[in-house]
Amino acid sequence: MNTTPSGTSTPSTTTPPAGTTDPADAVAEKTTAQDPLVKEPADDATGAPSDGATASPDDPAGQTDAEDDDALEPDPFEEARRGVGAGAAAVVSAALGIVALTGAWTGRVAAERETLIGQIQTSGGGSAAQQISEIYGDAWHTTALVNGLFAVLALLVGVFVLVRPAFGAPSERPQPTWIRAVALAGVALGAIGVLISAGMYFDLILSLPTAGAPAGG
Repeated sequence: MNTTPSGTSTPSTTTPPAGTTDPADAVAEKTTAQDPLVKEPADDATGAPSDGATASPDDPAGQTDAEDDDALEPDPFEEARRGVGAGAAAVVSAALGIVALTGAWTGRVAAERETLIGQIQTSGGGSAAQQISEIYGDAWHTTALVNGLFAVLALLVGVFVLVRPAFGAPSERPQPTWIRAVALAGVALGAIGVLISAGMYFDLILSLPTAGAPAGG
């Protein structure tokens, strides 16, 4: 006698007919297609970065470019040293020009020495013209010579400051205006001092005094 209920049936495990899809798979595919937030991965399966990835900060190529830019920029300390030297030389030129026009203690000392030598040479006797030349004229010419040397130095230093940028290492920054102005002042004072000293030395501006002829008895 069969005791199994006749109404019980086993689930069907047969494959769905061709052309039909599983409802769960269809819902998943539809959701993926409609979801706008789904994006492609930035990296592929091999782990290579995408085309829009930026270079790493430790990239040797980037460091080389930065070092090249630093090498092309002028050294501010070197530029400052050049400006200080040129400015000092310009001031020295102007100061020498002023000394050439006003006189220096070295010129006075040299003039006094020539006066003393003239007095010694004419102490044994001599004409009036000889005494004027030895005591007064030599001191006069010595003072003019010393002042002329200061004037020449002022002229040379001033010209050197003005022409230095043309012969030295090229600089991206022009020479400051005040340096050129002071150097030009030194050149002008030196040129005037040279002219005055030359005129005094060769008795062109003022001539030596002459002794009058003795009166007849």
